[in-house]
Amino acid sequence: MEYIYSTIKRVMALALIVGALPFVFFARAYAEEMPEISDQKTVNKWMDDPKKPVGFTYGVEAKLQTTYIWRGLYSGGANIQLDANVGYGGLFFDMWWNIGVTDWSFNKFLPELDFSLGFNRYGLKLYMLYVHHFDFAFFNMTNTPGSGNRLELNARYTISSKIPLTFVWATRLWGNDGYFDENGVYKRAYSSYAEINYTQALPYDLSLYGAIGISPWRSVYSGYKQRFSVNNIEVRLRKDWSASEHCGIALQGQLTVNPSAIADDKTTAEWHPKDPDNQAINANISMIVYLK
Repeated sequence: MEYIYSTIKRVMALALIVGALPFVFFARAYAEEMPEISDQKTVNKWMDDPKKPVGFTYGVEAKLQTTYIWRGLYSGGANIQLDANVGYGGLFFDMWWNIGVTDWSFNKFLPELDFSLGFNRYGLKLYMLYVHHFDFAFFNMTNTPGSGNRLELNARYTISSKIPLTFVWATRLWGNDGYFDENGVYKRAYSSYAEINYTQALPYDLSLYGAIGISPWRSVYSGYKQRFSVNNIEVRLRKDWSASEHCGIALQGQLTVNPSAIADDKTTAEWHPKDPDNQAINANISMIVYLK
C-alpha cells in the first residue's frame, strides 16, 4: 500500500508539472501553430472517429454559482469553480478548483481541488479522478470516516454529436468510503454512480440537458442506507453567447431532485435555508466564461 501511495504521488506531481505549467504559459500560442486542433463535434461523428490524428486541445472555464450540487447531493453554497485542461492525441490532463462556502451563512469555506488524467476519443472518456479537500493532508486516502480525499475511476461514453446520449459510470477506489454493518464491522463500499443524460440543442444557442443518476448498491450517495437509490433527476437550461472564435459566455439554470432522499425522509423536500444539507430539492444559477 505504501508503494501505491508513493507511485500516486509521483504521477500526480509529474502531471501537475507537465500538464498545468505548459497550459498556463504556452497553450494559446501552441494551439495557433497547430492546424489540426480537434473539434468535439468532429470527434464524435456517428460511430466513427476522424482518420487524422487528434492534435493539441485545450480549454479553460470559470463558473460563478449560487449552489454546488454534485450527483444529486448538496455540496456547498455560493462558489467559484475554475477548470483548465490540456490534451494531445486523446490523452488529457484536467485541473478543477472549487472555492465556496458550505452554506448560505458564509461561516465556513470548503475549497476543493480535483485532478483528472485519462483518455478521450471515439466518444469514450476514461480517466482517474483524485479529489482533494483542503482541510485534510493532500495524500490522505485512508478508508476511515472523515478522511476527506478520494480516488475514483470514471468512464463516460457519448454516442455521437448527432445523438448526444451519454452514459456515465464512476466507482470510488480509495478514500473516505465505508459504513458499519449490522455487526458493527466497518466495510468498504466502493461507492458507485451511474448516469444517463441527453443534451438537446435548441434555436438561439439554447440547450436543454436532462439526466437521471442512480447508485446500484449501498454507497455514500444514499448515506449508506439503501441498497439501490435513484440519486438525482436533473434538468438544465443553458444559453450561450460567442464573444469570439475561441471564447464564449453562458448563463445556466438547474433544478435537481433526489428521489431516494425524499423517500427516506419526507422533510428533505422542504426548504431548509439554515440546514441545506437536509434538503433533496435544489436549484442553481450559473454564469460561465470559457475558452476553447
